[in-house]
Amino acid sequence: MSTADTKNTAQPVTLTEAARNQIKQLLADEDDPNVFLRLGVSPGGCSGMSYSMDFDTEVSDFDRVLEFDDGIQIRVDLKALVYLQGVTIDYKNAMVGGGFLFDNPNARRSCGCGTSFSC
Repeated sequence: MSTADTKNTAQPVTLTEAARNQIKQLLADEDDPNVFLRLGVSPGGCSGMSYSMDFDTEVSDFDRVLEFDDGIQIRVDLKALVYLQGVTIDYKNAMVGGGFLFDNPNARRSCGCGTSFSC
């Protein structure tokens, strides 16, 4: 991943251009104008914690809104933000190993599929 692919390095989470484009497309496909993307972590997975990305409409007092230059907004619970600080999210369109990919500099261990980690 080159620095030309990333944006908003001051943000706790960085999205590559491919990730931003895919998120925009997914949000455009949603019928509800109140839907937003929620990024989080949950216990589980082969390394202890798993990344999550879901559509949501429920806003929490504990959410932090990450706003990106091209209008994308992602909500992250403050507890999850501790684990996501410095993460870069990329998107690969591939039959095997495709989808959203997380590069977490704080992870001590990650699984082979890239969806779980431990800190």
